[in-house]
Amino acid sequence: MALSDPGRVLATPLEVVPSADLTDYLRRLFEEQDVREVVVGMPKTLAGEVGPQARRVLDTISGLRREFPEVRFVEWDERLTTRVAVAGSGGRAGKKKGRRVRVDHLAAAGILQEYLARRGDL
Repeated sequence: MALSDPGRVLATPLEVVPSADLTDYLRRLFEEQDVREVVVGMPKTLAGEVGPQARRVLDTISGLRREFPEVRFVEWDERLTTRVAVAGSGGRAGKKKGRRVRVDHLAAAGILQEYLARRGDL
């Protein structure tokens, strides 16, 4: 998860939210923040195709649109964002003492930052 500032200039990473907790997390976030739009990373294949993981994301987005009809959900290509996040973290992501270190929140901030830049908010 990531959130932009009120001026929609800077994306800030929040946290990694388990899929099972997503709806409740978003409900709380929407109550606390003035969120009108959510950018969702679409995990397409490197060839740009919609594979099994992307289909799961599309199903999740459909449910979220029903749950939160006042919020606009935007699908955004997330190919290579995790690699960029790993590189941006100084290569510290990956495995640490046998456990995976998550960089998903950094990737989310990268996706949001790219979205803001492309739509001209920067």
